[in-house]
Amino acid sequence: MPCPHAHDPGLSRLPRIWSSRREPMSQERDGQERSESHEEDDRKVRRREKNRVAAQRSRKKQTQKADKLHEEYESLEQENTSLKREIGKLTDEMKHLSEVLKDHEKICPLLHCTMNFVTIPRPDALASCLPR
Repeated sequence: MPCPHAHDPGLSRLPRIWSSRREPMSQERDGQERSESHEEDDRKVRRREKNRVAAQRSRKKQTQKADKLHEEYESLEQENTSLKREIGKLTDEMKHLSEVLKDHEKICPLLHCTMNFVTIPRPDALASCLPR
């Protein structure tokens, strides 16, 4: 499209705004833009690489934390199983001792003695209650 003021001879002395040829200034500017664009691309690449490494580090740390928690879980499960076994053994022992006590109470002369309320027990009565 031709310049709308081309018929005015006074305007011909003004610099052309719409020029189809490249002027040295615009070529220099293009070089700077390309250089800046290249620097920006390099920064993006460095930033992405840094972010990738940070993400890997974060995933590794998260995996290590999960592994540690899993090990702790397994250890606690083993301890819990062991404690339940011990509770079972102690419960069995308590039942056995309770039965022994009940059996003993039936034959214990101290429980059937009329002198139960005496503060000084008789040695012969105690001797019959003690195991031989």
